[in-house]
Amino acid sequence: MTPDPASGAGSGDTLSRIRALVGDAACTDDCQCHTLALGARPGGGSQAYLAWSSACTDGTALALLAEQFRQERLAEIAASGALSDCRFLPDPGAVCRAGTCRLNQPGPDAA
Repeated sequence: MTPDPASGAGSGDTLSRIRALVGDAACTDDCQCHTLALGARPGGGSQAYLAWSSACTDGTALALLAEQFRQERLAEIAASGALSDCRFLPDPGAVCRAGTCRLNQPGPDAA
């Protein structure tokens, strides 16, 4: 996962619930691995991604928690007046490695 997006008590609790639901993200094949966009950035888009496994996680429940977390972050951003750094964080995708879904890390030859 990219840097921890939790910054407030409310969103931190929701993020903990998301991580608990994802668990160890066990997998046997890449097709079981997915990414979950987390939070929100002041300029738009997601602030982080989390790898999860459809083999052991309820995707519908996870999507509902992710939306709750996004709404909490949007409220925090509005309350703080945070400004955007205009950086776009692309979805890295997820792969199954050693029985666990992980964010795809491009090799040195990747653009």
